[in-house]
Amino acid sequence: MSSTLFVGTVLTLNDDAPRASAVLVEDDRISAVGEEGDLRSRLSADTTIVDLGEGVLMPGLIEPHGHPTSSAVLLSENVVDIRPVIVTDPHEVMKRIRAAVASDSDGVLANGWDPLLQVGLVDPTRASLDELAGDVPLVIVHNSGHSAFFNSAAAAMAGITRETPDPPGASYGRDEDGELAGVAHETAAIFTVAGPFLSKSYAEFGRLITAELTRANTVGVTTLCDMSWNPAQTALLDAAREHSEFTARLRLYEMSHPGGTSAVARVNGDDVVAQVGIKTWADGSPWVGNIATSFSYLTNPTTAAMGLKPHHRGAANFSQEELREISRAYAAQGWQLACHAHGDLAIDSVLNAWEAVITELSLSDHRFRLEHVGAITPAQCERAAALGVTVSVFVDHIHYWGDVLVDKLFGGPGTKWADAQSAVAAGIRTTFHNDGTVTPLEPFRNMAVAMTRRSNTGRVLDGAEGVTLDAALKAHTTSAAWQLQSEDQIGSIEVGKYADLIVIDRNPHDVDAEALAHTQVLSTYFAGTLVYEKN
Repeated sequence: MSSTLFVGTVLTLNDDAPRASAVLVEDDRISAVGEEGDLRSRLSADTTIVDLGEGVLMPGLIEPHGHPTSSAVLLSENVVDIRPVIVTDPHEVMKRIRAAVASDSDGVLANGWDPLLQVGLVDPTRASLDELAGDVPLVIVHNSGHSAFFNSAAAAMAGITRETPDPPGASYGRDEDGELAGVAHETAAIFTVAGPFLSKSYAEFGRLITAELTRANTVGVTTLCDMSWNPAQTALLDAAREHSEFTARLRLYEMSHPGGTSAVARVNGDDVVAQVGIKTWADGSPWVGNIATSFSYLTNPTTAAMGLKPHHRGAANFSQEELREISRAYAAQGWQLACHAHGDLAIDSVLNAWEAVITELSLSDHRFRLEHVGAITPAQCERAAALGVTVSVFVDHIHYWGDVLVDKLFGGPGTKWADAQSAVAAGIRTTFHNDGTVTPLEPFRNMAVAMTRRSNTGRVLDGAEGVTLDAALKAHTTSAAWQLQSEDQIGSIEVGKYADLIVIDRNPHDVDAEALAHTQVLSTYFAGTLVYEKN
């Protein structure tokens, strides 16, 4: 049996004993937490002692709403990376796309298009992409992941024509004559368009997913949730595990299908990889105009460039009755439900559907999850709490798009965006996330933004209050573990839990929010094994 004693400042995130000066790990589990003097008496001759020095030991962080299996592909060399966090200049975006088309006649998949942050980009049409790429299939995925643009060659490769019906909860844009306009809206349509580009990435999926987990380890993440899991890829994931040891846990949420149920057994997998829930999309993205709100988008040149008519309001992907039927089918199998819902009307619709399902099936401890909740209201937080519904808030929207939300899209309602504090105040175990490739995986920045509600220009979205440091830390540890139904395994430093641990360069309790955002991870341990160490 291997053993390691960590000595120094320890933040356990265990409310009953929040601080310690030593942690003993035996094999892959935490065997003792307490004071150094007490634990040293339990050491064997070959125990490794880790002196934390100025570092601080805390639980490995949890990304409760990510897309690691998709991110593994989208961040690979097989996809042209044009995300605004990488490329801010619209001319450089187009330069990268043109260069890729010129060098790859088999087809080009680009990811990260965002005219709101890459100001000057104009959403393409099928005709404009035909002119740009000719016979080379080209698909450009919007940074939100809720739309994708494609040319005629890509449509032909995917087998999409003007007669192709819209998938449930998704659509293909069409012009006034009914011809394909060159845009796919929502997950099912986007996957159909982009699917033919993914075969090369799937052939090397083991290498790609290993790289994705390593990226997570560098920022202290030891568990990731996948909110767009396709069980048809199970063989790929199994093969990847056969060839390499995973360095982070995966908790999978299968994409729902109207009229469908899951073929996966409710009890499945192991403590490293397991499917735990089902994911549905009630509406879309604020950046493309398809979230269901009671308030209108502003009428200005920005929204006009998005293709929105004056006083536009987005629509839901499903009716409330459709949501209820989808939810009931999977909940009756015992699955936890998670639903993407940004607009306040979408949130109302989900809560209405879920209240009916919870009542009909007499559910308790269901932990149904509302995801992103950009326009959630305090009253909706109270209602969610009463129903036992939890929320994961996309607070990083404030950092990157805070000014856009207020000045370009929504005005006053934008100042209230991503109101995490109302969820916390209602007693909800609230979490934060980065949503795959939409924003970088940066949990400490999430914590800071939730506390200050400050954008990257320094503007404070003052329509809602910030959360406390305690709530922020729990959002990526204990609350996240609970949301993922894994609170007995991870999330805090307690005896019997897995030794998923990180050492950071500062104590969150000793610094302000801005300094917290820049926290550096010095080392990451997964199940007691060192998997990352900062150079």
